[in-house]
Amino acid sequence: MTASQIPDSASVPAAPVSSALADALFTGQLGTIHDRWRSFFSSAPFRFEEGLTHRERIALSYDRLRLVNEAVEAPQALAGDPVELTAIHEWAGAVDPGMATIVAIHYNLFFGSLADHEAAGRDLGEYVRADRIGTFLCTEVAHGNDAAHMETTATYDRAARGFVLNTPHAGAQKFMPNTGPAGGAKGAVVAARLIVDGTDHGVFLFLVPLSDSDGSPLPGVEVRPLPQTASSPVDHCATAFHDVRLPHSALLQGDHGHLTLDGEFTSALGSPRRRFLQSIGRVTMGKLCMTAHSLGVMRHALDVAMRYAHTRVTSGMTNGQRIPLIAHRGHHTPLLDAVATTYAATLLQRSVVRQWDRAGGEEREAYERLTAITKAWITWRSRAVMTECRERCGAQGLIQANGIALQLASIEGTITAEGDNTVIMQKAGGEMLLGGVDLKPESEIAPEDRELTDPQFLQDLLADIERISHSRAKARLRQRAASPLARWNASVTPAVALADAHVHRLAAESLLTAADQVPSGLPTDLLRALHALFALRRVAAHSGDLLARGRVTAAQVEDLPDAVDAVLGFLEPHALALTSAFGVSEALLETHPMLSA
Repeated sequence: MTASQIPDSASVPAAPVSSALADALFTGQLGTIHDRWRSFFSSAPFRFEEGLTHRERIALSYDRLRLVNEAVEAPQALAGDPVELTAIHEWAGAVDPGMATIVAIHYNLFFGSLADHEAAGRDLGEYVRADRIGTFLCTEVAHGNDAAHMETTATYDRAARGFVLNTPHAGAQKFMPNTGPAGGAKGAVVAARLIVDGTDHGVFLFLVPLSDSDGSPLPGVEVRPLPQTASSPVDHCATAFHDVRLPHSALLQGDHGHLTLDGEFTSALGSPRRRFLQSIGRVTMGKLCMTAHSLGVMRHALDVAMRYAHTRVTSGMTNGQRIPLIAHRGHHTPLLDAVATTYAATLLQRSVVRQWDRAGGEEREAYERLTAITKAWITWRSRAVMTECRERCGAQGLIQANGIALQLASIEGTITAEGDNTVIMQKAGGEMLLGGVDLKPESEIAPEDRELTDPQFLQDLLADIERISHSRAKARLRQRAASPLARWNASVTPAVALADAHVHRLAAESLLTAADQVPSGLPTDLLRALHALFALRRVAAHSGDLLARGRVTAAQVEDLPDAVDAVLGFLEPHALALTSAFGVSEALLETHPMLSA
């Protein structure tokens, strides 16, 4: 992209441009669903409090959870509304990552699991009022990503018409739910193996009260606080059960399994693994919540860093000259790269939430995989963007009150929660090798007849990268090996690259789709420029493969740096307009010392 190909649009007012971009980023809902929670979390009770201890910060998060609960009309209805549930997470994390974590657990994992199973006449009033906080106990000390092999048992007692919940050994302790005394009385949805007359029917969920009003564990419940983590301040614990008696109604039943009072078990699913996956189905929605949290804190950090770059002055190129940081190409390049990534990630997430909300039947499996790799990709991108923002703000970025450092630490939790990212990508890559992906056909137009400025050419190149990874992984999988593990070890790296290439292409596609939907003129030009920057960076990283396979010419590879530089030159004057579209509350931004000085 040369200077002559860059639109001349610097004279267009920034406010209408930001408004148009915000409409694209929030699918027209910034002034409705999102504004409600943006305003709510910008109010005084959610302001950052300096000097709190770890325990005090946890206690404050639970106090704030109860404020959220007062604003939620119906917790179970919220659990069934992916748009509003994810919207809450987009704004909660920027003010209190610990609160955002327990909001995700209470409303999605806890209430969502209850909503997804038969009601069985349970009285959930104390949870609806938040007199008792809900949590979710699935993974164990010895079973994280292989939670299907958990060992906690719920044995049916025919005579008592109830269950006996047990932790057979230390490795089966539930790890690491928020079951500590902070926040008062708690209850949990607990995953355990259903044992009837010695037969293991697989993993099901059980509603279990855990503690009383002062947070003390109920009889048979053992709670051991874990060492403090480097992520969100949350009361993480190891939890065990010793002959805890539960009524028959504690079992969360559905098509995947019914148990009569007489102990007769039936299921529409013959596979215990499928029963397990249906039981913990809310984990998929949890991935969307983790993604939303990551997007919210990432946009907030980028808005802060961009404003700081425009107000902090430094030395220019002549003696005595003072210019803003943003004027330096070395400073605004990583920030604009972050803007392109953030737009792509946000628009991808909007698409995935819509697809998940509409999906049903056999489509669910494909959308679960898409949701999983989107979560992995966006949470990783969030960490990279926020790390860059922290560094661009220098020492100011280390101050927690400035809204970046504490939130950056929380991303480590999202990368691991609801499935470890690396494992997610390996699983998805393996499924794609076995037919779980529709590859785009190779373009028949010769690369020498195309321009790097053509968005469709860039999309075709992203599809080429995806196809190259697929063919490489397939070739590795067909090679002879000493064992199935050796074959997989040879294939896993390109398989993960396939999953990564797939989500990169979809993210870029989301940017182009948005560009077609905004008013023509500068908003369209900016989105297309962001798409170009995002795609060109990806193409440059894989130019060797693309050149070797004749998908680009040597001249085009040589032109890549200049094309990137031209896009950066066009975007830099509009940097503030681009991040203003994130809609971060001015009331919240004014609380950050680095911006209010």
